[in-house]
Amino acid sequence: MINVFVYGTLRKGEGNHRLLEGATCMAEQAWAIGTLYDTGYGYPAMKSAKNSRVYGELYSITESTLAALDQLEGFTAGGTHNLYERIQQTVHTDKGSVLAYLYVAATDHLCHKPISSGDWKEYRLTTNASEHILYFAYGSCMDQQRFIEHGVSHYFKEVMGVGSLPNYTLRFTRKSTSDNKGRADIVEEGGMVEGKVYKIPTEALKEYLYSREGAPFTYRVTFVTVELHGRNVQALTFVVVDKKEEIAPPHWYEEEILRGASGYLTTEYVDRIKRHIDSLKKQKQQIWGM
Repeated sequence: MINVFVYGTLRKGEGNHRLLEGATCMAEQAWAIGTLYDTGYGYPAMKSAKNSRVYGELYSITESTLAALDQLEGFTAGGTHNLYERIQQTVHTDKGSVLAYLYVAATDHLCHKPISSGDWKEYRLTTNASEHILYFAYGSCMDQQRFIEHGVSHYFKEVMGVGSLPNYTLRFTRKSTSDNKGRADIVEEGGMVEGKVYKIPTEALKEYLYSREGAPFTYRVTFVTVELHGRNVQALTFVVVDKKEEIAPPHWYEEEILRGASGYLTTEYVDRIKRHIDSLKKQKQQIWGM
């Protein structure tokens, strides 16, 4: 099998994803070093760079699928007029790093406009905004009381139900600079995360969520496949950009998560959150007691 990193129209929910039917998705949350560009033709291009990231998905594919991707990307081995070149590069995931094939621009005319977020799907959402999107909240954004206090509850009126996110675990990987305590994150390492799925207007992103989450530097927008009412849907969420060792959250933040979860998420899952936070608190006590 062959590893390939995709960052544009081959991603889930995009126009050419059908070419990856039957392929194994190794990671929804993957990134490689490079710069992403809008080509102006309805698809992106990536170019090598040192200090920026391109976000996408990692797949394990067959030789026949690779040949289909080569054709889509206008790549021929040894060709002198390729649209894209296929190279091998290190791709990073929540579980570690692997070598994978990816396609980079073979000609500068594809590098029309830099995409600062490094995420094609996020860029398309914000430049060709639909009226509403699905938003998966797994932390303090489940708490309606906080929305009311911030004067933004009108954005979060429509709860579509409880979504289950397989293959992820709730962690507290962000150490806040305000109090040196943890904030919630989801890590693609196995397990399952429950959360509220909201239907929100896209203006809620720029009017509230981007600033609240410190996007794109502290948290970044990403897209996950959530099980909702017996079917899989694509939903937007936020994840920590630079994950650190877990640390317990402050008491008020824990209260927001549990208050938002109450009456929605399963009792078993809420109990699991409580146990995990308690274990992080005990770890801190043991460190201080040494």
